[in-house]
Amino acid sequence: MKRVYTFGNGKAEGRSDMKNLLGGKGANLAEMNLIGVPVPPGFTITTEVCTEYNKLGKDAVVALLKDEVESAIEHVEKLMGTKFGDAQNPLLVSVRSGARVSMPGMMDTVLNLGMTDEAVEGIAKKSGNPRFAWDSYRRFVQMYGDVVLGMKPKTKEDIDPFEEVMEEVKEQKGVKLDTELSVDDLKLLVKRFKAAVKERTGKDFPDDPWEQLWGAICAVFDSWMNERAIYYRRMNQIPEEWGTAVNVQAMVFGNMGETSATGVAFTRDAATGEDIFNGEYLINAQGEDVVAGIRTPQQITLEGSRRWATLQGIEESVRASKYPSLEEAMPKCAKDLIETQQKLEDYFKDMQDLEFTIQDGKLWLLQTRNGKRTGAAMVKIAMDMLKDGIIDEKTVLKRMEPQKLDELLHPVFDKAVLKNAKVMAKGLPASPGAATGQIIFFADDAEVWAEKRKKVILVRIETSPEDLRGMNVAQGILTARGGMTSHAAVVARGMGKCCVSGAGEIKVDYKARTLEMSGKVYKEGDWISLNGSTGEVYDGQVNTVDAEMSGDFASIMDLSEKYSKMYVRTNADTPRDAMVARKFGAKGIGLCRTEHMFFEGDRIKAMREMILSKDEEGRREALKKLLPMQRQDFEELFMVMDGLGVTIRLLDPPLHEFVPHQLATQKELAEEMGMTIEEVKLACDALEEFNPMLGHRGCRLGCTYPEITEMQARAIIEAALNAKARGAKVTPEIMVPLVGVVEELKMQAEIIHNVAKQVFAERNDSIEYKVGTMIEVPRAAVTADQIATVADFFSFGTNDLTQMTFGYSRDDAGKFLKIYQEKGILKNDPFAILDQQGVGQLVRMGTEKGRSTKPELKVGICGEHGGEPSSVKFCASLGMDYVSCSPYRVPIARVAAAQAAIE
Repeated sequence: MKRVYTFGNGKAEGRSDMKNLLGGKGANLAEMNLIGVPVPPGFTITTEVCTEYNKLGKDAVVALLKDEVESAIEHVEKLMGTKFGDAQNPLLVSVRSGARVSMPGMMDTVLNLGMTDEAVEGIAKKSGNPRFAWDSYRRFVQMYGDVVLGMKPKTKEDIDPFEEVMEEVKEQKGVKLDTELSVDDLKLLVKRFKAAVKERTGKDFPDDPWEQLWGAICAVFDSWMNERAIYYRRMNQIPEEWGTAVNVQAMVFGNMGETSATGVAFTRDAATGEDIFNGEYLINAQGEDVVAGIRTPQQITLEGSRRWATLQGIEESVRASKYPSLEEAMPKCAKDLIETQQKLEDYFKDMQDLEFTIQDGKLWLLQTRNGKRTGAAMVKIAMDMLKDGIIDEKTVLKRMEPQKLDELLHPVFDKAVLKNAKVMAKGLPASPGAATGQIIFFADDAEVWAEKRKKVILVRIETSPEDLRGMNVAQGILTARGGMTSHAAVVARGMGKCCVSGAGEIKVDYKARTLEMSGKVYKEGDWISLNGSTGEVYDGQVNTVDAEMSGDFASIMDLSEKYSKMYVRTNADTPRDAMVARKFGAKGIGLCRTEHMFFEGDRIKAMREMILSKDEEGRREALKKLLPMQRQDFEELFMVMDGLGVTIRLLDPPLHEFVPHQLATQKELAEEMGMTIEEVKLACDALEEFNPMLGHRGCRLGCTYPEITEMQARAIIEAALNAKARGAKVTPEIMVPLVGVVEELKMQAEIIHNVAKQVFAERNDSIEYKVGTMIEVPRAAVTADQIATVADFFSFGTNDLTQMTFGYSRDDAGKFLKIYQEKGILKNDPFAILDQQGVGQLVRMGTEKGRSTKPELKVGICGEHGGEPSSVKFCASLGMDYVSCSPYRVPIARVAAAQAAIE
């Protein structure tokens, strides 16, 4: 088994199609070598070794790797003309992670590895630049201490021990920036950093380069299982078994002085998708300086620099002298970079995210990957590349991350209201969108507030990967420091979160938990609003309006329509929801819950009257009052869905959900019905069930009280005829819920057919209609061949089917599902993502058995899973006719259905 793959000097043992083995970074480093891009030589330890590491442990894996890694280091030494561990001419390397898919900032990196007390003197002498040598040593001790030796702060109140020392030294020397420290200052820092390591860990800082290397390699493997990486994987459904590769590369240095620099760039705008090369750099710096947001980075292009200065309110003369673009500061290197980025985008045929270093006037590329982007950018880039003939229609659809389309449907600020909104600060428009929420300063507090259903804006001086959980639950993110390529900006864009970064004028005080903008002090819990498209921060709450589906987004929907073999319906109970869904391309209603219609105004009174009636006669009297209300609701739905199918589910919940449980409401009801309060209380208590989810509900109500089914069937058929008379083309589908025995469906179908005959005779008119059932009881799936003898269609109610298959209560499972996922018992929440191995097999069985009896049987799904991409693809693989989901998930389901057809 080959565990290490080398690259360098235009040659490589790997290729870009080996991402599963070499990780995204390693595969692309190999490919860049093969196409002639200047890349420092190195080697990649495969993702398979990460799996071995987690099974066998550190010592066993180091033994397995030893010979191959030593040979790979020799390979790098030859190409660089240096020697690892040598005192006079030492090789220094970087050690980085590299999963199959990009996980920015989630795992660990170590730079300048190989630095020792002897090596630093050798590098100082060889380079003639002692400041550079000691700056690199200082950085290495700090980074290695954090990543490998566990020197990171334990809690949010703790100060990073290295940063504490750094601030003390800068204060003593009267300087603000790291770059202003002298050689002697840097020597002092190294000494004090090592003393901090000894004090905290009880061990000396390792002075053996090989010990350093193995420590860093194992730390990267360990970081695959750190808390933030696990959380990011769950958030993005990345399997744990994939593992990470480790990339070891010869160091090139951006901190060698004024002719050296480092930066991050995107071949297109990652926020908007515009075809504009953009990025940021710092002179005399290393890569972490740019993404950490500690120093204010400068723009690569002159155009970008001028745009940035305008946003920051900086005059052109000040910009040109203090913040020149790379095109102005290093025109030759900028030209090389612009040519290289175009070469890489043309080759990979997608927007690229690049890291580069300029060492003493020479450009080096450290990585390229398909860049993280917002939903809007994802759509625009793909459609622009289609128009330019770079990719085809199927590739456009395959590139869509269906869940990210949700971002394009998020509300936007009402322009009329925005005119009067008070702008308190301005930063960089790092990730577009509109966000309104209460200020919170720490990620764990944001989680607590979000659990209480509060909307929060996470405000930080700068974010770090440890803030991921807080960023995920926040409506938006505001930072005082950091550019468009900082951690906050890149991660927010990947999440589709509104973000304003680098708002330099704001003052954040973590201790006092205050934010100061334009002279006003905001406390934790105060409301602000962010405009991620302009970088503006507003006072208080700003109203939003629904977004429109148009332009490139509409084109994506057209392509989905062209390639999809399965159509998408919506779950809708009101004309408004139905209209929204139809606007998004829904091909009918897959689930209309009739019980939701009973809770408004006088309807609930009539419903309660029906429930509390002592006999059938009383129930029928109450149902007469409900009939015209139901009929009107259905008629409006039929008019909105003119020409499209509408599936209406008969009454499903247990009756106790409709009766009052407060004494005051019970008294009111007693007076209306001429009953005593004791009689009402007794009746309400009698309806209570030990396990209502498995109790007297669904078709069991209809079989016990046939008059309920009669009223609903009459309302549906009469409404359909009324809509037909108004010119609509109507196809009602009447769905009987919770069937487990075919006789239940026979009884309900007979009632419906008898009512339909009566109405047709009364109206001297008729319409086509269907009677089907919701398959949500495991027994129904197992006996689907029998049920199909009566049913015209099946609709899988996967919410209840999941509940009954697992034996988990949807209402209570939240108490343990999170723990189950953390402990690896379950990979996903089965109520969010369909359990294909268990519940999915019942769905498969039900579909196959049903169609074995009735080949033309129409089959769909109407549980929450109908809008989740992997579940939609599973349904497509079973040959289902449709999926049904909530209105705002219709575009997501449409793209997933098209992808399923292409795949």
